[in-house]
Amino acid sequence: MHRDIKGDEMTLKKNDDIRLEITAFTSLGSGIGRFENMAVFVDGTAPGDEITAHIIKVKKNYAVGKLQKLHRKSKLRTESDCAADARCGGCAYRHIKYVGELDIKRQTVTDAMKRIGGLDLECEEILSVRVPEYYRNKAQIPVGLDNEGKIITGFYSKKSHRIIDCEECKLQHKDFPRLVEAVKGYMYENPVTVYNEQTGDGLIRHIYLRQGVKTGETMVCLVINGDTIPGKERLVEKLLETGLDIKSVVLNKNKKDTNVVLGEECETVYGSDYIEDELCGLRFRISPLSFYQVNPEGTELLYGRAREYAALTGDEVLLDLYCGAGTIGMTMAENARQVIGVEIIPQAIENARENARLNGIENMRFICDDAKGAAKTLYDEGIRPDVVVVDPPRKGCSREVLETIAKMSPDRVVYISCDPATLARDCAIFAELGYEVQKLSAVDMFPRTVHVESAALLCRTEER
Repeated sequence: MHRDIKGDEMTLKKNDDIRLEITAFTSLGSGIGRFENMAVFVDGTAPGDEITAHIIKVKKNYAVGKLQKLHRKSKLRTESDCAADARCGGCAYRHIKYVGELDIKRQTVTDAMKRIGGLDLECEEILSVRVPEYYRNKAQIPVGLDNEGKIITGFYSKKSHRIIDCEECKLQHKDFPRLVEAVKGYMYENPVTVYNEQTGDGLIRHIYLRQGVKTGETMVCLVINGDTIPGKERLVEKLLETGLDIKSVVLNKNKKDTNVVLGEECETVYGSDYIEDELCGLRFRISPLSFYQVNPEGTELLYGRAREYAALTGDEVLLDLYCGAGTIGMTMAENARQVIGVEIIPQAIENARENARLNGIENMRFICDDAKGAAKTLYDEGIRPDVVVVDPPRKGCSREVLETIAKMSPDRVVYISCDPATLARDCAIFAELGYEVQKLSAVDMFPRTVHVESAALLCRTEER
């Protein structure tokens, strides 16, 4: 049934075709239009588009449509350069110009602050990488079989675990397709099976790749549903034949029925247990389970902004909460009297201590504990941080953690976030605790996707 947007007042139904003008974006990259005062979300559209949408879902307050015909193109539009774009769930903005994407993401951060945080604060700017392609230094590539038994590798379709076969991804490092083909060549030559999520049978689950962009050092890790693989030597030979700097070949053992990609046990079958890379003038060791930012250029922009907000003079004690492998704190150590890194994951703390030794950083210590426990340890030692840096997971900080930080009474808090919504929520709580957001900016760490990093500077409004 085709109905014009200016037509009758009938209730919208599934399978209706409607004329729609797209006026905005959601934070997840869908275009938004309105029909009979109901919001309609349509992927692959942009503000300024006039379209016919086929309705595939209707809820009480909104509907979801599929782009059926494009009548008028938005000025933001460009031709997608990826054949898998419409099927893959990785990119959201490949159909619009990059400058438009940056504006959308900056506005997303501003809107979250106003809508969720109740803070009338503009995101000052969004920092971007020079080239928004081939930036990822890590890939977790699922392995499957097509209907004819051919090995396929690629990426999951949106909101599913259906693998879209894709030889090259515009987001991944340009060397990765050669490594994937080498692994597939090994698999065809040896008696290995492909993991089946439904039955739990099969051996090879994922091809997990990491590369040091500055050093060129490469790690290839096979995630397996077992303890070993046949023909390990042939796998190594195939990888070395690529001519790339293969420093590490690892088996990661994940025999659980889970969507989590990596298991806890690793076996190195060639080379080192880790690779190395350089970031912000420092050198870092990266093991299969280490956290390391996936976009090196974007990371340097983000950490540079964090250092600017921290405004260290050399006399301060800096507390780095959720420090992971210690990268943020280490990039600030030369400008601080002491840096204290806090992380609850023991392996991450071990990596952080190793990286500090590797870089000769002697004014840094690490505490393996949660924020509350670490705060008590520091309080008992009579240590009060002057600056606190937090870089929590997507869910943000608990109120208890925010209250713990406020009780320490630092002069400044630098909050790095991968989710503007939880940043806004936590900044509103900080306001109740006596800390006001002074500066806010964003960094496009993940071009062409919906994700955006942001950094906020909060200052104490009362004297200690």
